[in-house]
Amino acid sequence: MKYLNGTRISIIMPAYNEADRIVSSLEETMRTFDNFKLNYEIIIVDDGSADATYKIVHEFARKVNNDRIIVQRNRSNYGKGRALRKGFRFAKGEYVIFLDADMDLHPGQIDTFFDIMRLTESDIVIGSKRHPNSQLTYPPERRLMSSVYFFLVKMLFGLPINDTQTGLKLFKHHVLKQVFREYISREFAFDLELLVNAHRLGYKIAEAPVCIQSQREYSRIGIGTVYKMCLDTFAIYFRFVRNRMRHAASTVGGKKHVKNNMHYHYKIKNNVT
Repeated sequence: MKYLNGTRISIIMPAYNEADRIVSSLEETMRTFDNFKLNYEIIIVDDGSADATYKIVHEFARKVNNDRIIVQRNRSNYGKGRALRKGFRFAKGEYVIFLDADMDLHPGQIDTFFDIMRLTESDIVIGSKRHPNSQLTYPPERRLMSSVYFFLVKMLFGLPINDTQTGLKLFKHHVLKQVFREYISREFAFDLELLVNAHRLGYKIAEAPVCIQSQREYSRIGIGTVYKMCLDTFAIYFRFVRNRMRHAASTVGGKKHVKNNMHYHYKIKNNVT
């Protein structure tokens, strides 16, 4: 990662009810990027936690007393997507990393993401649980839900990627800025719409293997979350189809307009009235 020397990296870390582990997560993230010898900033967005997450993070930032820790807060729990969008408003780095606060995905894996981005000349690199080199240790119900959701997304969108939901992602700043302009979903399917829009805009997406070590015995994803995620997914699909139809209509209309203009210029040239 020597080619990144001096390049600023923004790490956006959304957090919800992470009071028990947020300090250790921040310390580990700082230690990791210090070892990489990178110029980085960590943007923590507390998404309306019901516990003391925001207070603990605020005190930690004051204690370390440097400009590398930026603390933001949503007054209510609006969802991870909105937290990431809010964090991005403060990101000054040339590259932006999404990193979950629970440390299921260790930040040290990001060096592979940068290597893949450089070698494949990609605009976005996402962690993929379905990559053949990934190592997964997490509850079986999450494995099942992940597989079912993968097939649903593949059927609806046909994206050339195998996973949209893994929480470790790397973006070029200008790419994420462009994609966020068309981004709508704020809650349960935000990753999906982000990548659907990126693919539609022509940005290249590559996948990286990940090592997942679940820090919780039980998943926080319940039946209600699954239901809302499915609703969001189908809403994204209908927007996707509508936008595709509008694009097709504008293309046809544009060709018709060009044809009419050519006919008009032909009449003028030949003095036809």
